Amino acid sequence: MATSPCSSSGVSSAWSAGLGAEAALEIRTRSVEQTLVPLVSQITTLINHKDKPKRSDKTLQAIQRVGQAVNLAVGRFVTVGEAIANENRELKEEMSIACIEAKRAGETIAQLTDVANLDHPESDGRITIFTDKTGVVKAARLLLSSVTKVLVLADRIVIKQILASRNKVLATMEQLEKVSSFQEFVQIFSQFGNEMVEFAHLTGDRQNDLKDEKKKARMAAARAVLEKCTMMLLTASKTCLRHPDCESARLNKEGVFHRMRLALEQVIEIVTDSRPSGENEMAAISIYTSIKEFKNKVEGLRENLYFFSKENLSTMLELILEHTEDFTDSAYTSHEHRERILEQSKQAKMELEQLVSVWMQAQSQKTKDITEDLEVAILKTCQCMNELRRELHHAATSLAADLLRYHADHMVLKALKITGVEGNLEAVAECTCKLSEQKEQLVETCRLLRHVSGTEPLEITCIHAEDTFQVIGPQIISAAETLTLHPSSKIAKENLDVFCEAWESQLSDMSMLLREISDVFEGRRGEKRAYLSLPRPGKHNANLKALKPVKLDTEEQAKLGKLGLELHLLTSDVDSETEKWEDQENEIVRHGQSISSMAHSMYLFTRGEGLLKTTQDLFHQAEVFATEGIKLASVLTAFSNQLEEDDKPLLLLEIDKLIPVCQQLQITAKTTVQGKNATFTKVDTCIRKTKGVMTILSQVLPLSCKLLKKLFCCCLFLKCGTGNGWLRSSHPWRENRLQRNKNEDSMEGKTDAFGIKFLEHHVANLTFLESK
Repeated sequence: MATSPCSSSGVSSAWSAGLGAEAALEIRTRSVEQTLVPLVSQITTLINHKDKPKRSDKTLQAIQRVGQAVNLAVGRFVTVGEAIANENRELKEEMSIACIEAKRAGETIAQLTDVANLDHPESDGRITIFTDKTGVVKAARLLLSSVTKVLVLADRIVIKQILASRNKVLATMEQLEKVSSFQEFVQIFSQFGNEMVEFAHLTGDRQNDLKDEKKKARMAAARAVLEKCTMMLLTASKTCLRHPDCESARLNKEGVFHRMRLALEQVIEIVTDSRPSGENEMAAISIYTSIKEFKNKVEGLRENLYFFSKENLSTMLELILEHTEDFTDSAYTSHEHRERILEQSKQAKMELEQLVSVWMQAQSQKTKDITEDLEVAILKTCQCMNELRRELHHAATSLAADLLRYHADHMVLKALKITGVEGNLEAVAECTCKLSEQKEQLVETCRLLRHVSGTEPLEITCIHAEDTFQVIGPQIISAAETLTLHPSSKIAKENLDVFCEAWESQLSDMSMLLREISDVFEGRRGEKRAYLSLPRPGKHNANLKALKPVKLDTEEQAKLGKLGLELHLLTSDVDSETEKWEDQENEIVRHGQSISSMAHSMYLFTRGEGLLKTTQDLFHQAEVFATEGIKLASVLTAFSNQLEEDDKPLLLLEIDKLIPVCQQLQITAKTTVQGKNATFTKVDTCIRKTKGVMTILSQVLPLSCKLLKKLFCCCLFLKCGTGNGWLRSSHPWRENRLQRNKNEDSMEGKTDAFGIKFLEHHVANLTFLESK
């Protein structure tokens, strides 16, 4: 089937054919590619028309309209290109030449297609699309070449912006690393926060615009490091300033700075498409990829018996079986899985031997068509490799799931915090040994998951997870040692908390990664949404300026910033709990999602962002939030009536907590106040009450989920009925949400830049540094 000219592959093939020798201009971003789609479509229409025998008046008019449309579109495009050139002098010459070529090509196409008023386009003496059949093709090639060059040059401006932003971040990081006083640190970190916000937005847009999924995954990994390291940099630096003679504090801080620099360099490598000399792009090839290539070779025998040698095939299998030793040699692989993997490996060798025997026999007979015996051998070999892959997948994912369940309570981290505050060196040493062992288990599991990840982006995510556990483990230990040496230090305790939170966050990410790997294995992986990042004249940094937080008094800003971060963490917890429900249409989940969405809007207000611009907006949102909480309490009460008597008390206890807090929030939101201090007190109270509701919700959701599963097991669900019972809502929660929440969701999007939410809190909270 022919490729549509409007498809991505159609653009690439048409572009390559049109450029000829200039094909060195590689299209790396979706924005460049999608900008070319309509142009390629129109040009393809013209070229396809030139060979058609029938040329009615309607056809001639259509050809002329298309030619004029191309010329007008090119004219507008050139105007934008020239405006960008005027703003970027270093590219002005190249951009101007490309714009002139594009304009000339557009005018040529318009002239060649000016045929609507001619009685006989082929014999009127004028050069047209019909008399000069190669002229339109040449013009099309020139047009595609010049337009693509303009787009690639414009894309270079985006790269230049990211490089400049990275340089500013690095320069400020050097200042932060050398700072020796709290006052100086506060001033420089404030600047650093603003620069990181800018870098976050630029790289976020770039990540989503990349065509290459591997590069996109590597960019996501680097940006995740920067996000998590930002908070670590703040607390590690504060700890080092408070305890300048502490060696473990110094090592802790140096580790964070080093990791951030590596992440920044990785971002630039991806953006500029360059790597340090001699460095390999990827680690050793995964078993999944090796099996896929091996099967392709085996199935290729159907087409050509002489395409490669039996030695080549044997070597490929040997390499695969060598990689399976990562599983069989692992101390964490169960005995049952190890035995099944060894059995499948042995079976794979036998099947290949049989295949080679039949294959050699077919070659000796010099048969052209594949024999029945060879077809059977091919099928059995591929089936055996599928079984081997399945066993490896089950071994890796079972280990990961068991490990995540075992460490879900974070007992080692809790013990570290307690013993650190007590200053118990011996107990801390024991805890660090356990953490080191846990780290080794997680690192080994990530390596095994990489082998069965199923896609290159997921493979990169596995490598990132492995690196993260490898690095954060020792950093937690150094932070714990610092706290043990200074058990009364609030800053040292805060620092350990931050590193422990990063560890817990990575465990949560690993759980999501495990689900994605299982989805790929079962064929359930979905598509991602594209995002464009080409610059526009005069607006290259407009989006950055719009994202600056609303200025508040220093004290108010710090207080709201701290409350906001706590609220944000609770919304993340609630969102995580709602995702665990199998039935996303469950009414409890719907209300939970609605409440969490409104809480996020209120959190954005604490940073001066979002659509809640005034305190009145906040108070109105708080009132609706409280009403939604009371509705949830009603739904939970109905649910409790379906439970056995032994299961009711825990849920009723949470309901009894939820209703009063929501009622208090309603009263506070409706109370009229006057004066700046009174208004701020009301804002503060609303945020605190909202936090209280979210805290209860974070307990209610997992409890309800557990009770619901038990209800299903007892077959009580059938008595309730799915049509009119409490499980289904007659009015979706989305219809009852504030319109501003819908708008805000679309504005915030799914690609929020790393660290922005946290960074601006850090900047707001800096006034507390000295007091701590």
